[in-house]
Amino acid sequence: MNLVQPRLVGDDPIQSSSLFELIANDVIDKGFSIRPYALPENLTDMLLQHITQLPDDYFKRAGVGRAKDHIINDFIRTDEICWITGNSDAGSAWINWAGELQGYLNKRLFLGLFSFESHFSHYAKGDFYKKHKDAFKGEGNRVLSVVVYLNPNWSAEDGGELVIYPAKSSTSDIIDESKVTVTPNFGTIVVFLSEEFPHEVLPALRDRYAIAGWFRLNTSIANNIDPPR
Repeated sequence: MNLVQPRLVGDDPIQSSSLFELIANDVIDKGFSIRPYALPENLTDMLLQHITQLPDDYFKRAGVGRAKDHIINDFIRTDEICWITGNSDAGSAWINWAGELQGYLNKRLFLGLFSFESHFSHYAKGDFYKKHKDAFKGEGNRVLSVVVYLNPNWSAEDGGELVIYPAKSSTSDIIDESKVTVTPNFGTIVVFLSEEFPHEVLPALRDRYAIAGWFRLNTSIANNIDPPR
């Protein structure tokens, strides 16, 4: 868990604001945003170098559910994850970039985003994550999901696409029968409302790297701190 400290990450503030404005407008218009090759290149390169150099034992099998309800279920998902902290240059740079996005969206959309958590994900050949939601109405405090892809030279034959299921159809040319299919290309950013969109990850045919993160509300009550620090 990381409390976000909004700061720019060494890139052009005007360019960052333009990207954040595009993301905000997409969220307003349709509840999700897909921005190919949009993460700053120097940050994407740093993150890719970091994730590919992490020792294998840093990654743990991903499960479903939280806390006492957390279980490993090979029928639902088979990927591995490593939670991101600010203890590395790459992790710190990513958290700062997410903080800048958080600050912009709070100002523009009044979402009340309080904190951010994220992890690296690794899908080996054949790995998948079946259709699910990141949050259910009234049952969690995840508001906005963020995915960034770290895969150079990815092709359609490599599989591993993210499939989003909108509540209603769109005029976008990437919509096919109410499905939005996203190829996990290097630096592509996907943002969507966590409670609104079921989604899945199709089986990857080679190693697939990404970051998944969630902006959360503060739902602390009395001595129950949520999100935990």
